[in-house]
Amino acid sequence: MSDLNDLLVDSLQDLLNAENQIVGALPKMVAAAHCEKLKEEFQKHLVQTERQVERLESALEILGEPSNSKPCKGMKGILDEGDETIQDRKEQDELTSDLALIASAQKVEHYEIAGYKNAHCLAKQTGQREVAKLLAHTLGEEESTDFLLSTLAKPLLQQALSVEVGNGTKAPWGEPGDSSDAKPATTQTKVAAAAAGGISRLKAHKAKA
Repeated sequence: MSDLNDLLVDSLQDLLNAENQIVGALPKMVAAAHCEKLKEEFQKHLVQTERQVERLESALEILGEPSNSKPCKGMKGILDEGDETIQDRKEQDELTSDLALIASAQKVEHYEIAGYKNAHCLAKQTGQREVAKLLAHTLGEEESTDFLLSTLAKPLLQQALSVEVGNGTKAPWGEPGDSSDAKPATTQTKVAAAAAGGISRLKAHKAKA
């Protein structure tokens, strides 16, 4: 069981380092966001992440282990990409910039969700119920944040599409009443139409009989 305990400790220390990196990155994301609701969500998650750091420190304390660890390279890579996104999107329109920011934030959330699920499973299997309880709390918060980000992205995407259509860019589904791009009927379509016509004629024949 000692090997599993060591794995649990390593996982918690890795998550702790990742969360501390996120605490440092979130203020930049707050500043980069244009949508007020997105700004509020990032600000709220910053406070939430600071509490998550405290929970991880408590979990390690329960296990009698130190809070220090090697840098989490996985999270560092994701956050570095996020910084690039912020810089690259400065000159783009606000809607597209915010959508790119949400995508970057969700990469962070998905990494955390995977990490917390794994650590929670280890804590349960090794009988560390208090640790498992702390991890379950944070896991629920991360999943909720991911859902909220998806919810925020939908209206932004709709607005972005509306702007493109308004600027003369044709929507992928075409404009109402526009048949200029209509494709010739396929063989399957012709067969279906012929079958429908045959059924109609058969019904009419029976009605006369």
